[in-house]
Amino acid sequence: MYAIVDIAGQQFKVEAGNEIFVQRLSQAKGADVEFDKVLLVENEGKVKVGTPYVKGAVVKATVVDDGARADKVLVFKKIRRKGFQKCNGHRQLLTKVKINEIA
Repeated sequence: MYAIVDIAGQQFKVEAGNEIFVQRLSQAKGADVEFDKVLLVENEGKVKVGTPYVKGAVVKATVVDDGARADKVLVFKKIRRKGFQKCNGHRQLLTKVKINEIA
C-alpha cells in the first residue's frame, strides 16, 4: 500500500515505515502529524485518484528530527573581464518524518 501526498507544496510517494525529508514543518521533535492532502492511494492493486484529493484519506506520521539540513548548494557568481568572483553556500533546513500509517 502506498500513497502520493502533497506536503508543503511537494509531492511524495510514501509507504508505512518510510522516513522522508520534507520542507521545514513547525512541529517539534516527537510530535504526531497528519497529512490530509492525499492525491492517490493504492491498496492491493486498487487505485483511488482524488479530484484533487482523496476524500477521507489521511497519512499519519511522526517527526523524527526537526533540525536536519540538506546537502550544501554552492552559488558561484562571476563577471568576466572585471575580476569579480563570489561564492556563497546554502544548506536548506529540513524535517525528517517517519510515516506510521495510511488510513
